Amino acid sequence: MFPRSCDTFVVLPPLTKNSRVIFGKNSDRPQNEVQELVLIKGGPRESKLKCTYITLDESSKPINSVILSKPAWMWGAEMGANDKNVAIGNEAVWTNNNEGDGDARQRRLLGMDLVRLGLERGNTAEEALNIITTLLEKYGQGGPCSELDDSHFYHNSFLIADPKEAWVLETSGKLWAAEKIESGFRNISNGLTIRTKIDKHSDNLQAKAKKMGLWNGEGEFDFTKCFSSGGDEVRQEEGRKLLELATATSNFDVKDMFNILRHKESRICRGCDDTFPTQGSQVSCLTNAAVNVHWFTATPDPSVSYFKPFIFTSNPKISPYTISSTEDAKREHHLYKLHSEHVLKSGNTKISKVLHDMENGCIAEIEEFVSKYENGQSSLDELDDLMKNCVETEVKLYG
Repeated sequence: MFPRSCDTFVVLPPLTKNSRVIFGKNSDRPQNEVQELVLIKGGPRESKLKCTYITLDESSKPINSVILSKPAWMWGAEMGANDKNVAIGNEAVWTNNNEGDGDARQRRLLGMDLVRLGLERGNTAEEALNIITTLLEKYGQGGPCSELDDSHFYHNSFLIADPKEAWVLETSGKLWAAEKIESGFRNISNGLTIRTKIDKHSDNLQAKAKKMGLWNGEGEFDFTKCFSSGGDEVRQEEGRKLLELATATSNFDVKDMFNILRHKESRICRGCDDTFPTQGSQVSCLTNAAVNVHWFTATPDPSVSYFKPFIFTSNPKISPYTISSTEDAKREHHLYKLHSEHVLKSGNTKISKVLHDMENGCIAEIEEFVSKYENGQSSLDELDDLMKNCVETEVKLYG
């Protein structure tokens, strides 16, 4: 049986085109669980915040605007980005620390809640990391990660990126370790990967590992060796190989990340007949020099979906067609229904080709816009309706 989880990737200079940081994630979730795309405007909030299972103190500062790809039933998100150019995705991991603070059956903060909290409150990748770990240590993590399956629970790892760097954060209960990535590439699947390169960690991590009988105090401390109880090392390695191949010319771009997220043979992309299909996908192009563009499918199976661009402008909009209806028992949003009917169930390869042609047209138009923007010939406000128009063009295609 293949572990039920996802894959998250990041590629940094000098391996990328125009020195961008390229983030990508597939969100593999239970079959028929709808993933919606929502835009949450930033600003001041009430003093208390209800997450999926627990209530906590809200940030005393105004929160960031965020765009999130999230299971429709929960407060948190599988992945997303904020208007400070930070992108985050999380993965399920299983560890040998499963009692007390490590008991993931207890309803605490979900890993997906921590993704959203990191984006809402963090202005850089490292700041988001610090926010997530502070909340993790205070409230703990746990609770069913599926609306319909109380036995689906786990600890979490995270990949957090901004235009300067990325961080891999891996957890076991309230314990954690983080690795800073400043160049090259990195991927996480659903097993621990941090070995001896630990750039930040929870207080007294080594002493606690010794007390738990997980480390004898000899040799270099290895986080994965101490805490891992298994993971999909095969898929992790497949993802690494795909990144290695795609970055060979040091010209990696968003389309290369699209191709990795669409890779079926590695099981990084899973069709809707899988027990844990890819329910949504995101690619973010991060830079301090120009425009940050975030691409979302808002539909399952990226191999037959259209990555649609979103840019944080002064007044960005998305379409109501990607937001799940509270009146629909299945929580299916309009785009999800149409895509399911016209692409997934019909197996219409002609429509898939049209979608990919539309995507290629978007890439070309965005590149042209960015060039003009860098030369002072265009304004971000021209793209307020970018995502909205792309979604509604796709809806029209389905008739």
